[in-house]
Amino acid sequence: MPLIVEMGWGGLVQYPSTITWTDISRRVDMGRGVTITRGASDERSETQPGTATLRLDNQDGGLTPGNPGSPYWPYVRRGAPIRISVALIPKRSGAAPWPLEYLADDFDDNTRDTVLWSGNYGGATETGGAARVPVIPGGYAAYKSGRSWTLAGSQYSVRLATLPAAGGSSDASVSVMATSTTDGTRIGWTYNPVAGTLRPVSEVGYYDASAPTLTFSAINHRWLRIRESGGTFYWETSSDGFGWTVRRTLATPAWVTSQAVILEMVASRTGGVQDYVDFDLAGAIVRPRFYGMVNEFPVDFEGLTSYVSITCTDLFKRLNKLAALRSMLAQEILAQAPMVYYPLTEADDATSAGDIGGNAAPALAITQQGSGGTLAMSAAPGPTETGEQVPLFTPSSATQGKWLTVDLGPQFEDPPMYQYLCFEAWFQTTTTGRCILGVHTLDRSDQHLLSIAAGGGLQIEWAMEGGPLTTEPVSGPTTMADGNWHHVVYDQREGKVWVDGALVDSGLAVSRRWGERVVHVGGYRGTRLWSGSIAHVAIHSTLSVSAGPTAVGHWTAGTTGYAGEPADERVQRLAGYAGLPSVTVWGSTHDPIASQGPGGSSVVARLREVESTESGRLFAERDWYGLAYQSRDLRYNPDPMYETFTIAYADVEPGTSIRDDDQKLVNVVDAGRPGGANQRVTAPASVLAFGEYEQPLSLLKTSDNSVLDAAYWLVSRYANPGPELREVPIEAYSLPNYLDILDADISTYFSVTDLPAQAPALWLRVTVEGYTETIKEGSHLLAFHTSATATDSVWVLDDPTYSVLDSTTRLAY
Repeated sequence: MPLIVEMGWGGLVQYPSTITWTDISRRVDMGRGVTITRGASDERSETQPGTATLRLDNQDGGLTPGNPGSPYWPYVRRGAPIRISVALIPKRSGAAPWPLEYLADDFDDNTRDTVLWSGNYGGATETGGAARVPVIPGGYAAYKSGRSWTLAGSQYSVRLATLPAAGGSSDASVSVMATSTTDGTRIGWTYNPVAGTLRPVSEVGYYDASAPTLTFSAINHRWLRIRESGGTFYWETSSDGFGWTVRRTLATPAWVTSQAVILEMVASRTGGVQDYVDFDLAGAIVRPRFYGMVNEFPVDFEGLTSYVSITCTDLFKRLNKLAALRSMLAQEILAQAPMVYYPLTEADDATSAGDIGGNAAPALAITQQGSGGTLAMSAAPGPTETGEQVPLFTPSSATQGKWLTVDLGPQFEDPPMYQYLCFEAWFQTTTTGRCILGVHTLDRSDQHLLSIAAGGGLQIEWAMEGGPLTTEPVSGPTTMADGNWHHVVYDQREGKVWVDGALVDSGLAVSRRWGERVVHVGGYRGTRLWSGSIAHVAIHSTLSVSAGPTAVGHWTAGTTGYAGEPADERVQRLAGYAGLPSVTVWGSTHDPIASQGPGGSSVVARLREVESTESGRLFAERDWYGLAYQSRDLRYNPDPMYETFTIAYADVEPGTSIRDDDQKLVNVVDAGRPGGANQRVTAPASVLAFGEYEQPLSLLKTSDNSVLDAAYWLVSRYANPGPELREVPIEAYSLPNYLDILDADISTYFSVTDLPAQAPALWLRVTVEGYTETIKEGSHLLAFHTSATATDSVWVLDDPTYSVLDSTTRLAY
């Protein structure tokens, strides 16, 4: 059971596809082992951030932070990415020929297994925990099996642990090949360290003209696999030995299904200096256990020896460190990566308004024209669902008062910033003939303005190359000065305008040029001063933003906070605010979610609101930097055919007990929602028997009926919970279904069979809520935190199991 511990020195945990991993497994103190925690203690508790603890040998000082002599310097630092996996090395049985998947070796004892590798040549040895094959100038070396293996319906995989350099050669080759009985007829992978290429080949006469040539990636091509299945041959690569990508397929050559093969890992070069390639974990079956980041590298000493005892946390550590979210509208605008973005949500004592777009644009300054008038920051309520306060412009006249202006500087005038633009703003007024937003070049030869015409409609004004201002009326609403909040998006490239989320004009004949670096908000060069409020002013590049979806989405965010969107979409949206590219969603029941428009809470807090509203499950993936969300219906009436595994009570470790207490008992629920009714659901029989066990619920539902359903669901499950197994410790490594046990994760289920006669039943099915695992040499102990699977059963009419009156006749929610 090899343990694989890899560090992503110099990488960022949130960008897994860019990390080059370094194996430090041989530093792990396997006497103390690795301990990993995951999930929740029970189904009524939130999942917790996953953790891993392990002690690493630091005798060479390589893991001492700040040590310039470390081979990992300067990247031994807090936040370094780490991933942990275990590998199973399959054991062959019976007589040869064996399926090629059983040509499996972890190369950890520094002694060549002559039954597996009977034909080595050229100085190939087992050393340092790998099969080391010299790359000899003008010669060949190989790790080579006998002709004792069959490839049909089987596979072979291996990790390239150490890669050779070009070494001054004009050509070099590292190959993993299954060879036929005919010289030159073989199939497998060829890597060229000189050209930096990888080729999946099916050679005849040592040549395959049809093989594609891949640019080798030390990240994505670290593991190589060949596989035959059902008449198709597959070449696959992997970054971790768990998730595989098909790089080529081909109808299986006839010899693959009719002959025993030799497996050869061979290397050669034409000249230059001798080097080597290390192969490792041949045939290993990998199961990821943890992906996260190291909290710190504390250096400890025991006499003359040194260790580093590290604690690691999964992606929730980074998510919990993120700043509180702004309003949903602001987050949506930021997600578009605007060139400049002025929310105009500063406090009432602010004298300027800052850009939060991230491109170091200077702040808008309050500017006085003439005398009189006010510009009061944080004096008016912003768009409905933002919960923000924004400026109130109150001029004495169209030319007496205050507005906001800034010179963005030359960096916003020259390439690569020189491009077509998309303007966006929210505004509110009852006064016509005023300017919302204006931009111009430093010499004012080019100008663009968004303004309200004297008749109340929206218009665009522009001038080019020193010409006069030209006015272009915008089709659409004629009553923009009605005192309501409005949203406008103007796309220069397309000549289109959206008002309040709707396309109102698509044929504007307006100049399309960007060089205007001076920005005015709430007026233009001291004239047409705005009376009312303006907020969320943004300028986008049309090369990076799609104006239509932007206009619709931002209008929705500002006016409804996306109220009514399904829970899975809300989770995806919130994850996007945290920089997560996607969320793995399990299940199909996703109720509408109410608005979470106002800012002030963290992304994790908002995600937890959705999770609790939906009785779902939210947790970090254990094999990459990703988030998983499970809807409640994933647990409904699980099919026994899809149990992860079964285990006899005799194979369970001491410490298992059946509990029947009031820890989970709930028989009174007081529930409500934002803007909705307060409602109560009770279980009278339970209250009579046990007294009141009350649970308040505040849910982001969009209807009172949905709140009532959620309250009933809770009471129906926990008014009188039955006896259950809550902890199931298993020494998994010694069991034949070891891999099945490792596949168990949050919300999967298994059965404990052959229980003692004193148990309430001969067998009990349980759902995994979390676990603590300890991995040592020859030992893998998993203590599963479990709940009774029957808790989530729902009524199925006339079903012998799920239609038992007063037992399983629970209505689905």
